[in-house]
Order: sequence, then C-alpha cells, then structure tokens
Amino acid sequence: MRVAIAPDSFKGSLTSVQAANAIERGIMRAASSTGVYVEVHKVPMADGGEGTVEAVICAAGGRIVKTRVFDPLGRETDSFFGVLPDGTGVIEMAAASGLNLLKPEERNPMMTTTYGTGQLIKAALDYGCRKLIIGIGGSATNDGGVGMAQALGVRFLDAQGKDIGFGGGELSKIERIDISGLDPRVKEAKITVACDVKNVLCGPQGASAVYGPQKGATPEMVKILDENLRHLAEVIEKDLGNDIAEVPGSGAAGGLGAALMVFLNAKLRPGIEIIMDITHFSDKVSNADLVITGEGCTDYQTLFGKVPYGIGKIAKRFNKPVICISGSLGENYQKVYDAGITALFSIINKPMTLEEAMKRGGELLEEAAENVFRVYCLSEVKSNK
Repeated sequence: MRVAIAPDSFKGSLTSVQAANAIERGIMRAASSTGVYVEVHKVPMADGGEGTVEAVICAAGGRIVKTRVFDPLGRETDSFFGVLPDGTGVIEMAAASGLNLLKPEERNPMMTTTYGTGQLIKAALDYGCRKLIIGIGGSATNDGGVGMAQALGVRFLDAQGKDIGFGGGELSKIERIDISGLDPRVKEAKITVACDVKNVLCGPQGASAVYGPQKGATPEMVKILDENLRHLAEVIEKDLGNDIAEVPGSGAAGGLGAALMVFLNAKLRPGIEIIMDITHFSDKVSNADLVITGEGCTDYQTLFGKVPYGIGKIAKRFNKPVICISGSLGENYQKVYDAGITALFSIINKPMTLEEAMKRGGELLEEAAENVFRVYCLSEVKSNK
C-alpha cells in the first residue's frame, strides 16, 4: 500500500516536517501490527508562512543557507533561506520580519520593519539565485514593504530630502520615492510570492484593519497605519505610475505584497499551488492508494485555500481517498468534505487544555494516525478477501 503524507504545520506545536514524521510513525506502527506492507512518501506542506523553507527543502531537496539580518525591530539576528537543486531561492519573510521573532510586549507595527526581508532577498541574489519564491505569511509588520525596498536600495525621502526611518508610523513622512539605487539584479530575477491573502492595501478590508490588531495595533494605531498606507499608495502612483491600492493581495503582510509587486515586479500565487508544483505532488497522489493531510485547526476557513483544501482538490482529480487529521475540528468543518476530503479526525483523545494539546502535539498526532490507519488497514484486508 502506498501512502502520501502531506500535512501543513500545526501552528505553535509542530512544523509540517515534524507533523509528517509523527504521522509516519503512527502508520508504520499500525502496519507492523496488522501485517500490511506500507510504502510512505512524505511531502510536508506550507502556505508561505513560518516553516515554508524547511518544508520545501525537505520535500524537494536542496540546502539551507544561513545569514544575518535585521529582525522586525532592527536588531541583528540569525536567519536563513533555502536553495533548491535548480538554484531557485526560497525565502520566508517570517525568518526575518515575523511575529514569531518578537515577544508579545514588543509587538508594535508603528515601529516594525520588513528591512530584514529585503536583506534575505539581497543575500539570495548574492548567492546567485535569479529565481526566487518568497513566502510572506506570519508578518509582524505594517510598513507597506518600505523596509524591504530600502534594503534593496530604494529611497523614501521626506520633505527635507532625508530618508525616513523604520516602521508603519514613518510612512506619512514620505514625499518622494527614488528608485535609482534599486539593486539592478532585481530586474534579472523572476520572483513569485506565496500568498493566500486577497486583502487590498487600505480600507475596512485592508492590511491595517484586518491584521493590524494581531500585530499589536490599538484601534488608534489602526487608523493611523491605514492612513499611512493610503499615503504611501498615493506617492507610489504619483512617482512611479502604479495604482496599487486596490490590487488583491497588496495588503498581504502589512502591505509587503504591494511593495513586492511594485518594486520587484513579483507575481502572487497561492502558496499551496507553488509547493505542489515544486514537489510534483500530483504525481505522488496519482501513485498513492491513500493520502493523509492535516493542520492545526480544520473549519470552514480551510476552504479558503488552506493546505487540506489544496490536497483534497488534487486527490479528487485522481479519485483518491484523503484523511485529514487535525489538532481540532472547528466551526462547520463538515463543509470540507466537499473539497475532496474523505474523513476528518481530531488528535484530541480526552478533555484537555489547548496548552496541553499543543505541548503533546507530536504524541497525539502519532496516536491518532495509528488508530485511523488500523481501521483503514482492516477495511483493506476485508475488501481483498
């Protein structure tokens, strides 16, 4: 029996690689006790957020390159990017500008910057990468991608002709944008952004209003940040001729999506589609007898492009069964059946706190995978008699 294991990360508990390994252990334990031969193919998935580089390198090969960059508050920190066997650079902005790099009391999108993300892009260009995949999930920023562009040589000048500082609170000072110093290698690069967010830059569905609060913005900050992003969009249109404010995805990662499109001519694609292309996932599904996926919480929002949804769509094309084992099953999770998921399970085996469930994530996922696969093996054995 051939099984493809393709989970997303269980946020705050397991990376997608750790989740895939836990599921494999459970399956192999069940297989050994039921006498069923199993061939496992692990394809850890990601959607552009934290863990994307690890998942891609694990599934497709390549190497991790370590470097030093600025964190969201401008402090130097260790970071990394990936390089695939064909020379494609894989970057996750969370490794430089992510919310995971800050303590809760440090979250302040008026001050946080994407400068470190620009440094990662520059490091990948220095390494020789001319094709880049950039995941932009998990940001701590709301600076419109200005910091990223600054790291690559773009100048954002105030009324006195001086460069503005870091953070979303500085954007109102921009009077002029000078792109003459933009790293020329950017024009040679083909850049794809892994992004599942369709939010525009400003307004009620914009970056500040929708995502600002989780990054530490108060209601007063949200208003200022939204006005500042609108001002940035106006200066971009005046100086560069790009009307970016209402473009879907421009509000991703606090406006980083807009900057990547404007300054790097990047194209946005759903993260799950990019990962599936890199790993040739369709081929793995077509050759599998069973597909197992999972995520931290499966609910109706899974239908908006999350990993199990993408897995289900591919499996449905090949008429393959898909089992989804998640940390929890939330509101209207049953709707996910329509996406090609055959069965859904939670790893929770008794009443417990969220903290306990996250702490024991690997153990619980392994046990759930073993129990589910025992039942599946039993049905296969009976059908073959």
